[in-house]
Amino acid sequence: MTTDAPPKRYHHGSLPEALLAAAEAVLLRDGIPGLGLRAIAREAGVSHTAPKHHFGDTTGLVSELAAVGFRRLTEAMRTAAQESADARERRNAIAHAYVHFAHDNDAMFGLMFRNEKIDMQRPALIEAAGGAMRVMAAIIGARPETSPGTTVSLGGAEAMRITSAWGYVHGLAVLLIDQRLRGIVKVTPEFDNPIDLVDATLRDVRFGFGVDDGPSKAV
Repeated sequence: MTTDAPPKRYHHGSLPEALLAAAEAVLLRDGIPGLGLRAIAREAGVSHTAPKHHFGDTTGLVSELAAVGFRRLTEAMRTAAQESADARERRNAIAHAYVHFAHDNDAMFGLMFRNEKIDMQRPALIEAAGGAMRVMAAIIGARPETSPGTTVSLGGAEAMRITSAWGYVHGLAVLLIDQRLRGIVKVTPEFDNPIDLVDATLRDVRFGFGVDDGPSKAV
């Protein structure tokens, strides 16, 4: 005769964190389609009404999980940048951190940019995504990083430079996690796998992340 496992007990205020951890476990196991309130509650060992009480609906919970991903990405880029003194090296360091975060956390990274699954107007997600942008704006624009809640003001040229750099590194990340680079690696003996190819691309000054340190020159 089997008996039910004793219910999990949480200290006051810890259930939201437990639900987010459960949501991440479901995401890693079942992918984005598996993210439902009942599945998450079952993973956490709580009543199916618990997630709704704390997060409102599936979109609310999933959006908070995406915010967790953005905070991790921000910390990875900030840590990488702090290890480099040269401006070019700092830019390449955050590019490397961005791509490797996507490669190592493909399910989370995919969720962070699935607008049909998350609510980008949710305060926690606005703040978390803004943190990643503040790091990129500071490193690419060679300026001090602004504090949360501070409005970032960019000139047109700086905005275009950040947009170009972000599009470049995000594109590499998407190509990598969608396994679109295997064909190139297959016909290029210099690289053993796609991540090696991307790393080499980021290191090469001809293709690197934000390599232009000054105004363009006519040739």
